[in-house]
Amino acid sequence: MSESPSSPSTAQRGFQLLSVATAVALLAACGTLAPTPIETPDLQAANQADSAAMRQDVEPVTGPLTLDQAMARALKYNLDRRARLMEEAIALKELDVTQFDMLPKLLVQAGYTDRNRERATYSHPYTPVYGSKSSSSSFSSAADHRTADLGLTWNLLDVVVGQSSAKQAADRVLIAGEKRRKAMHVLMQDVRTVYWRAVSAQQLQANVQTTLKLAEEALADARKAEAERLRSPLDALRYQRQVLENLRLLEAIAQELSTAQVELASLINAPVGQTITLAEADVTPNSDTALTVPMAQLEALALENNADLREQHYNSRVAATEVRKTMTRLFPNLSFNYSLKYDSDEYLVHNNWNEAGLQLSFNLFNLFTGPTQIKLAKAGVALADQRRMATQMAVVTQLHLARLQLQNARAQFSRADAIYAVDQKIADNIRARQSVQAQSQLDRVANETTAILSLLRRYQALSQVHLAESRLIANLGLEPKIGSTGELSLAQLTQQVQGNPWAVLSSPKAQ
Repeated sequence: MSESPSSPSTAQRGFQLLSVATAVALLAACGTLAPTPIETPDLQAANQADSAAMRQDVEPVTGPLTLDQAMARALKYNLDRRARLMEEAIALKELDVTQFDMLPKLLVQAGYTDRNRERATYSHPYTPVYGSKSSSSSFSSAADHRTADLGLTWNLLDVVVGQSSAKQAADRVLIAGEKRRKAMHVLMQDVRTVYWRAVSAQQLQANVQTTLKLAEEALADARKAEAERLRSPLDALRYQRQVLENLRLLEAIAQELSTAQVELASLINAPVGQTITLAEADVTPNSDTALTVPMAQLEALALENNADLREQHYNSRVAATEVRKTMTRLFPNLSFNYSLKYDSDEYLVHNNWNEAGLQLSFNLFNLFTGPTQIKLAKAGVALADQRRMATQMAVVTQLHLARLQLQNARAQFSRADAIYAVDQKIADNIRARQSVQAQSQLDRVANETTAILSLLRRYQALSQVHLAESRLIANLGLEPKIGSTGELSLAQLTQQVQGNPWAVLSSPKAQ
């Protein structure tokens, strides 16, 4: 068959246009991209949208806030906790996606082929003179044709490796759950500590302001007396020194208490700057059950429930599964495929047909790299085991320290409570005996300041008791049994948060 004239055909023009378009696209892709900063209007709009999203579905604080309500609000609305819940949800979705890796692959393909010249070939007849060819040519395929392919591929190695990956993904879901538990313990510790600081600020604010006013008046009187030389200069300066020292202590107390409201609002996702009224709280520490239970029982409970230790156990399982995955990849791969094919080529006798195949493959380099890969995977298992043992030692150590801290904190609270009672009686007596003399006013300022310091130390000691209890609860892995914070209302969640956290220690299972 003779060759067609060399005039440009439609296919040739198409290929030329495609070449030009490809060159333009490559030149555009290779161009330098300058960094584009966020414009101020876009930044403001994003910040406003984030602020609205942070407060979405958050119930406003109405009425006095109790400690249980504060913890329930933190569990439901705290932004860091929401992030932890999302991490756990993402890990669960990854598990769902990983399970699909074990399914066969079903591929659908379609294509179109166009040549500027038809595929012509010469035949080679069987003749005594090797290398001679026929003077005529023939076409074996059309210049343009369409193809379609529906193929099912099943890979045995992918199935086995996919099962191991799914087990690892399931363990990572459990790891995310343990991280969420640990974050919940830390959050509840912070809420307890900040709540008692805010309570002390609320109780002391009025007394601090009143005493500051008295101290300022006493300081003004002392300076006036010095100026008028009503007293000896040395006595007047000593008097001013004592008043200034009391002022310094009162201002330090005011500064220490001023941040409690802001920190509490941040933890419970309330508007920062809003004044939160706190309920009259019981300042009596919880029962001393944790101090009477044998340490062996506490250690057994901690080794069973501690979030950090459970996370390391799951990490060990992930490392062990990685060894099995590594060994599986070293085996020969067996794959099976079955396809339904179609080709519109007019030179084909059959335009549609079915194909089936079975293939066995093996990477010979696995004979050299396999032992090294297995050693690396086993080293990961040894590392995970070592981390688990180190975590167990840390958990037991922290448990003993937390119990000692709780014991010491309760003793410090008892002492601070007794000192406050005495200082309060002294302040009451000084108020009853107050006279117009400057020395009496100084005595009142000094005793009022001492009483405020005693009350502050009492609340600080109580806060340390709750902090030590929270640390012990976290080490033991105890937390309130709550449902989904997204489905429960705030009132229901508050009710579930209430209760004695040490009740489990007296249950038959804990004995």
